[in-house]
Amino acid sequence: MNVLLADPDKKFVNDVLASWALEDSPLAAVNDSADLISWAKEETVGLCFLCTEFLLFNDLDTISFLKEHHPGIEIVMLCDSKSVQVAETALARGASSYLLKPVDARVLENASRKVFLRLNSRKNYRLMEDHVLEDLLGDSPEMRKILRTIYKVAPTTSTILITGESGTGKEFIANVIHRLSKRADAPFVTVNCGAIPESIVESELFGSRKGAFTGAIANRKGLFEEADGGTLFLDEVAELAPQTQVKLLRFLQNKEIRRVGDSENRYLDVRIIAATNKKVLEAIASGEFREDLFYRLNTFHVTMPPLRARKDTIPKLVKFFLLKHQQNTGKHILRIHPAAQVALASYDYPGNIRELENIIEHAVVLAEDDEIRLDDLPEHARPKTTHTFLPTHPTPISLDSAIGASAQGDDLELLSLEAMERKHILKALQMLNNNQTEVAKRLGISRSTLWRKIQEHQIKLD
Repeated sequence: MNVLLADPDKKFVNDVLASWALEDSPLAAVNDSADLISWAKEETVGLCFLCTEFLLFNDLDTISFLKEHHPGIEIVMLCDSKSVQVAETALARGASSYLLKPVDARVLENASRKVFLRLNSRKNYRLMEDHVLEDLLGDSPEMRKILRTIYKVAPTTSTILITGESGTGKEFIANVIHRLSKRADAPFVTVNCGAIPESIVESELFGSRKGAFTGAIANRKGLFEEADGGTLFLDEVAELAPQTQVKLLRFLQNKEIRRVGDSENRYLDVRIIAATNKKVLEAIASGEFREDLFYRLNTFHVTMPPLRARKDTIPKLVKFFLLKHQQNTGKHILRIHPAAQVALASYDYPGNIRELENIIEHAVVLAEDDEIRLDDLPEHARPKTTHTFLPTHPTPISLDSAIGASAQGDDLELLSLEAMERKHILKALQMLNNNQTEVAKRLGISRSTLWRKIQEHQIKLD
């Protein structure tokens, strides 16, 4: 990863260059805005430490320029106590964070390491997505039909509308379509239409001319221009205001946009993929969504089913998210205890795939060793009845085994849940010679939970 330091303080820059020690992230430096622009045009940059004094150059928005020429670049602002507010404003324009000066080379190196790991993790995650796409989507007739559509439509420039409940993987599918297209090396720009305040949505999407409104201190590209040559993913497109829907329709018709406050149209080569969790026909009937825009977007329509309708994919999704979050946490999970497997297989996931990922991240963070136990799952994802977390299998099942092992025994219904739990704990203690650490491990609970259960059931230990 090439790192660029842009700061007018020559002594600071020379000191950093002299002591920079990251061999896998070579550092270059510039002292003025003109050199910054020239360097960014000619060299590849993965991370830029940018002084707040360089945010503008001849009415050019430097952050937009860097992101246009280096999709995926991370920008860390450098500021002093007087320019913190300027740095915070830069965060809304695409910078990822800021550092308060004075800083030394070690601080910049640590920031670079974090960015390098994040970019590398993102790259590995995308490779995993490509490798396991069919496994993640499932093998039902409905999902095979979606896959056939994706493979056929991806190489084209056709617009696509993806619908489905929140968290079903609409952005994931849009990203896959982009990477399977001829635009794979061009930008993939994502915008959540429902998250942008209505007062600034047009300038965010289409850009603005200097002086067009209060705060427009430079000519600024919008997200459409950032995606030129690539793909623009409009998530929650049905949340756009009617006036913005008209401008989107105009772009779909003639491939032109006009910045706010500008008098000239700009032709762009952008493929549009849109998504919404709303029932589109109902939104049209209520007047929330334009019918003519729907037909423009709906050249191809993909409906993502909820996770509860394709539970056969849960084991592979679990493995996928384990790999992803192991990289982020540095942990190495080898097994999921049967009790936790039962919980993961039986939960209905109202938040769909996004909720499953959050549950796995939660579990990986809390796991005390190389195994995920029931107590590592969020409380709401655990079974409501006790017997489902007391499986008859005494040995943890590895990740290569299917999730969904049975937790039922022949005599479960003959005892109350409380009595059954007490009996099971007593049996485990007896089998393992009162080794509470091993008992907790076998039952898929923490040592503290076992101790609490022993107190609740008034179990006396020899």
